[in-house]
Amino acid sequence: MSTESRTSARRVLVAEDETLIRLDIVETLTEAGYEVVAEAADGEEAVRLAGEHEPDLCVMDVKMPVMDGITAAEQIIEKHGCAVVMLTAFSQAELVERASAAGAMAYVVKPFTPADLLPALEIAFSRHEEIASLESEIADLNERFETRKRVDRAKGLLMERMGLSEPEAFRWMQKTSMNRRLTMREVADAVIEQVGSAAKSGGKSAKAPRSADA
Repeated sequence: MSTESRTSARRVLVAEDETLIRLDIVETLTEAGYEVVAEAADGEEAVRLAGEHEPDLCVMDVKMPVMDGITAAEQIIEKHGCAVVMLTAFSQAELVERASAAGAMAYVVKPFTPADLLPALEIAFSRHEEIASLESEIADLNERFETRKRVDRAKGLLMERMGLSEPEAFRWMQKTSMNRRLTMREVADAVIEQVGSAAKSGGKSAKAPRSADA
């Protein structure tokens, strides 16, 4: 599947108060196959437009008038649950932490290029899908948090030992979960036990548990 066909169904809201930057972002996303459904010049407008258009992704500048981007992102995520990428001219750790606490899945530091922006959108969308999948499976908040930690650990092992990307590792786990009728927690535990044990023992050819197609 081409990148354009993969992104064509993804609807994006762009919120940036600097017109030229906003137009550049819209052009970049459109050329990459995304559908830009709304544009906002401030955080309050972004929240309103997100309610009207229900985008899959929001690209939000941090520093905007009326309502800042992080506050807007918090409201959009709480009400509509879409993936969010934050844009910032500042790379201070506390700002990144605020954006992460708000629920942003990725951030890009200005000035940026399409090579910086587009992968961030894919990461944000992939992480959003992952969290949504886990939340639909588990109702208890404490159990959900523990499962997310174990899934993250299992993904890291698959990436390190099998050479998979983060989205590939999650898709492998998700497919195994569905085909073998296991929960994501059970798949994660199996990966940690089998791949993690092999890694600790110094094995150079650690294998993941039998795949979903096995």
